[in-house]
Amino acid sequence: MKEAVINGIFPTPIYMSKLDRALSPLELKFVDKNKKDFRKNDGNITSNNNYILNEKPFLNLKKELDLRVKDYFKKVISSTDAVTPYITQSWLNYTETNQFHHKHAHPNSLVSGVFYINCHKELDKIKFFNDNYKTIKPEIKDWNLYNSESWWFTVKTGDLIMFPSSLTHMVENKEGTNTRISLAFNVFIKGTIGVNKSLTELIL
Repeated sequence: MKEAVINGIFPTPIYMSKLDRALSPLELKFVDKNKKDFRKNDGNITSNNNYILNEKPFLNLKKELDLRVKDYFKKVISSTDAVTPYITQSWLNYTETNQFHHKHAHPNSLVSGVFYINCHKELDKIKFFNDNYKTIKPEIKDWNLYNSESWWFTVKTGDLIMFPSSLTHMVENKEGTNTRISLAFNVFIKGTIGVNKSLTELIL
């Protein structure tokens, strides 16, 4: 029998990049400062400041993340419409040993991102879920990209991951003794999408 070719269509984009530099002492000091002003999340803690990238110590970091956001829209969305993506809310997450980050998605956002400030390169990961209803659910012999209900990626300090905000994700129980620190953010667009004469125009 001739070898078959399996093509994947309509894939879910998981954009992965790295910052070109380490965070400065000023930026790291700001991260530590915000750990003292937090609210309890379901499994870990989150900074009370949820526009953290608008703060002066993070202005350079925001510029670098903005460049990655634009790159995501160029390579993934590839829109002809006159739109500009921009970061809306942003916040810091702190996860200690045996803590977790609950399963969730990000409403009122198109793209979400996570920048990893402190990670254990062998133990820390992010887990994504395929929440589509399964009409038929046979027992699986070998898991792969087509039949899996979840998939995870290991993450390292300096990594950046962006994905559709509707994609459900979580952090399982934290292993290792380091404090896992991440900066999460949401992205929306400004401008005009659609076509006026087709009655699909939307001005944002």
